[in-house]
Amino acid sequence: MKADLSPYTAVLVSSYGGPNQPDDVLPFMRNATAGRGIPDERLLEVSEHYMMFGGRSPINELNARLLDNIRAELDRRGLDVPVVIGNRNWLPYNAETVAKLQADGHRRIIGMATSAYGSYSGCRQYREDMQAAEASTDGVVSIDKVTPYSDRDEFVNANARSLVAAVRELRERIGDAVMRVLFVTHSIPITMNATSGIVRGTYEQQHQRVATRVAELASKELGEELDWELTYCSRSGPPHVPWLEPDINDRMAEVKGEGVVGVVAAPIGFLSDHMEVLYDLDTEARETANEVELEYQRAATVDQDPEFHSLLVDLLLEKAAAARGELDHAAAAVQSCPADCCKPPQRHARPADTSSTASSATEGATA
Repeated sequence: MKADLSPYTAVLVSSYGGPNQPDDVLPFMRNATAGRGIPDERLLEVSEHYMMFGGRSPINELNARLLDNIRAELDRRGLDVPVVIGNRNWLPYNAETVAKLQADGHRRIIGMATSAYGSYSGCRQYREDMQAAEASTDGVVSIDKVTPYSDRDEFVNANARSLVAAVRELRERIGDAVMRVLFVTHSIPITMNATSGIVRGTYEQQHQRVATRVAELASKELGEELDWELTYCSRSGPPHVPWLEPDINDRMAEVKGEGVVGVVAAPIGFLSDHMEVLYDLDTEARETANEVELEYQRAATVDQDPEFHSLLVDLLLEKAAAARGELDHAAAAVQSCPADCCKPPQRHARPADTSSTASSATEGATA
């Protein structure tokens, strides 16, 4: 059967955005932390993380590559539709991209966020930004967003393949010595985690399910039972606000005392090697591993995996089939989020609180 994306005529991939040059960094950081009361002095400190990489984020090039892979998979299935990028926090913004699509005659657009998990900042906030872009067209354009997909077999399979390759590389260095897999995702506030569980379970539970399945598949392929746990990175916000723990750096210091010789950091919360991965994992966590004398290996992200590209197009086609009324009730229900799903977390602001932290790595699981 011929692939059919109707009634949609264009695909909007929505991402977090990131600076392209040093002059962009501070304005981008202000956008990303708007309303949180974080002073410029702190943002300037964190901006130095971007300066370590030339004052630019890799996310823009990575997203361009992802769009090329989606277009190639659509073309392979006989579909020729525009696939464009829009961002929440930097150029091109979603509203700008949608305005161009409107000018080109597009009226129904299918949207997809660069986040596989459900939470306020990983799903609903993208949906709200798409709705704002719709409103900017005075209702001429409508956008339907693909729902989170971390539970899909193809996503799990791609992460399992990456983990197998990383474990084998670490084993070449440490032999049969004790190792630990530290699955990693972006930390979020406890309050945000609590509001993310209406359909799929909480953000934490979603990651635990993925980690369990990935570890099972990888263990079977490797012929060894992997010892693993879920950790977090990229905590930001005021120190008095609790976020999901443990941090990967804290755990590495602890597992060394548990007799572990080497660790694999498996970034199941991230689709590509943006700042969370380049700074938080490849730089900061690697430095921690060196300090505590642990062998360290980072598994690849999934954005170059062909099965992952195929999944993204499957998701687009399934959303289109739902819009045409071709799915049964249960299948169609998966294609939409309840109105009260992933509500915004309550802010814990303190007047004149200048001790807030802001992560340089704000592009990933909560992207």
